[in-house]
Amino acid sequence: MGEVSPERKSGCGLLSIVFGGRSLWPKKEQTRNVYEVSDSPKLQQNVGQHNVETDYTEKDRIISRPGKNYTKPQPWKNQDHDVANYHHPVRNQQARKVAHGGIGLSGELDLMINDHQGTKDAGRLVRASSGNVMLLSSLGNLRQCGRTGTGVAEPLPVSGKYVPQNAINKQKAESEKLVSLCRALSTRMDPEQLKIMGNEDYKNGRFAEAVALYDTAISIDPNKASYRSNKSAALTAMGKLLDAAFECREAIRIDPFYQRAHNRLASLYVRLGEGGSDADPDVVNKANKVQTHLNKCTEAKRVRDWNLLLKESSLAIAAGADSAPLIFALKVEALFKLNKHQEALETMDNGPNFDIDDCTKFFGPIGSASLLLIHAQVHLVEGRFDEAMNAAQRASRLDPNNKEASSVCRKSRAVARARAQGNELFKSARYSEACNAYGEGLNHDPCNAVLLCNRAACWSKLNQYAKAIEDCISALNTRSGYTKARLRRADCYAKMEKWGACLQDCEILIRENPDDEEVELIMKKARAQLNQSQ
Repeated sequence: MGEVSPERKSGCGLLSIVFGGRSLWPKKEQTRNVYEVSDSPKLQQNVGQHNVETDYTEKDRIISRPGKNYTKPQPWKNQDHDVANYHHPVRNQQARKVAHGGIGLSGELDLMINDHQGTKDAGRLVRASSGNVMLLSSLGNLRQCGRTGTGVAEPLPVSGKYVPQNAINKQKAESEKLVSLCRALSTRMDPEQLKIMGNEDYKNGRFAEAVALYDTAISIDPNKASYRSNKSAALTAMGKLLDAAFECREAIRIDPFYQRAHNRLASLYVRLGEGGSDADPDVVNKANKVQTHLNKCTEAKRVRDWNLLLKESSLAIAAGADSAPLIFALKVEALFKLNKHQEALETMDNGPNFDIDDCTKFFGPIGSASLLLIHAQVHLVEGRFDEAMNAAQRASRLDPNNKEASSVCRKSRAVARARAQGNELFKSARYSEACNAYGEGLNHDPCNAVLLCNRAACWSKLNQYAKAIEDCISALNTRSGYTKARLRRADCYAKMEKWGACLQDCEILIRENPDDEEVELIMKKARAQLNQSQ
């Protein structure tokens, strides 16, 4: 292979990182130098440097005078055109060939940048002040287009449209990864230096970057327990407690006497509702309190004392198990048994949301099966019957001896079938038959708010508003935040001319959704009727 020219060696190293060491443009064939270099002693050419002095000679030229019919060409004027609309003659005239050797390295690089800006990634490459080619997003602290003075990205107009925010966030995440990579490379891959940089990012709240740096250090030296422990701290700050616990376990496996990893793992165990790790006395005392409440929860569930189970699970969460999915599941189960579906849904929303596969690795298949059963009941209450059935079936696979899993699966299948039949009958205006179909589903799940609300719609179509209101009340007793049931009840109150009760429901609905036009119309009508009666 031929020797690479110094000009090819120069330039920004960032492109080599981004494009994998390959040139962005295809290699050009070497062209013959069109200049005639004299043998003058002034000629000095230093390879690899910019200060090259050359003495060029050109032959004298004889220019003929124009003829009699010669007319002076009109100067070009920019009328209704932008400078950007001017087409470079070198690029647009295919028949004309220009020797690139006569353009020089700087001119050739400018042409290549201009050619690239006409492609899909137009504007991504720019010339830095040093003459190197750089990515637009890699210009450091220079103010870039589409950014505010505070450095916050703004959507840029593209063909009259704006870039979606998720696209900007994705670009920002890629930029952060690139920054971390450049910082890692600048350390010459020293794992201790990477750890120091990760600690700095951790202190400044850049937890994702810290994790990336710790990961790089681990890949270089996987037998250093401190790297795993520090990564665990960053993952904990990001809310990834299960991953953090796995890292602590690995750190202890590498160094069983690493006390910091033991303390960190014990704190994680308390938050996750587990025990069994050596730690300092304060953490041990907290773990003992949580364990005491857990023992009472187990006894309350055995005797089916749902009020006691609700109390003890709440106390366990307050004692420190604030991210324990199984303890939150016990609380949600107690609320379901007490027909407090709305509180159960809120508790589930406020609780931890870990991946089921990670839960299976950490808590085991039996614990994950119990958690899946609670998820199935939540799906049932919110009307996601297919998802409820899938969760129950998965729980049954994880724990084949769990009889409750089989029961929830049968209930989910029966309720889903009843709603599907009722919906088809309702669409066909067979409202009496639809009422019976929804009633069959309620035989399996008597407090299902979705089925109650659907049956209320059938009663309303049959002009039996009292029965419709009764079903709406039953639905709201279990799910006080079920907007559809409250709206249906308000409509039935209006049809029965009970304007006071109608107005109360409308006021609640308008607070939840101020832009609901249907509720505004019912509320205006109710107020007008009340004013007339007074």
